[in-house]
Amino acid sequence: MTQTHEKTLKIDIVSDVVCPWCAIGLGGLEAALQRIGEATSAQITFHPFELNPDMPAGGQRHLDIITAKYGISADQARANREQIRERAAGVGFVMNRDDDSRVYNTFDAHRLLAWAVEQGAQLALKQALLRAYFTDGRDIGDADVLVWLVQSVGLDGQEARAVLDSERFASQVREEEQLWAQRGIRSVPAVIVNDRYLIEGGQPPEVFEQQLRAIMAAPPQA
Repeated sequence: MTQTHEKTLKIDIVSDVVCPWCAIGLGGLEAALQRIGEATSAQITFHPFELNPDMPAGGQRHLDIITAKYGISADQARANREQIRERAAGVGFVMNRDDDSRVYNTFDAHRLLAWAVEQGAQLALKQALLRAYFTDGRDIGDADVLVWLVQSVGLDGQEARAVLDSERFASQVREEEQLWAQRGIRSVPAVIVNDRYLIEGGQPPEVFEQQLRAIMAAPPQA
């Protein structure tokens, strides 16, 4: 009988809810972990990053933001969007974005993700937020939408509403954002494994698998 020795990976993911490559990267990471299977388990924690920290309530048109931010044409933005849609489909994630899709403020979503750590349901809430935004086109800056999403993953909607109506986790989110910026994180997703290894970008499953297997095989840090 062969005895297996499971390794636990500590995985910290710095990301934003309105970042398409963050959704793709999470899908790639989860697929890689499934491929590795019983040889490992993962403790995943998400950390906040705001792509558009000054976004007003109600959001802004996605096409306008992308063309202005990156200095590209509308046609280039549409081509990029199609590439993102195809990459997302490759990891089983549905992107339903068009010219009139909107980008929303994510600060309150990050506050609820910090709260969800205490509830043991951060990953489930993160996945629900990504689907609500990219697949369903919901306003994830709206309190009613956020409370509904919280309830959809089995968490207490009244407690979530109380968090949103207060300043709870606001300082924590800002401090975490500053901390990761000080550590050199300038773009997302950033996947940090065992506090030591950085995997950048929305990598496909095979890249994550290769990197994770190499990390698992590496000698312990002195």
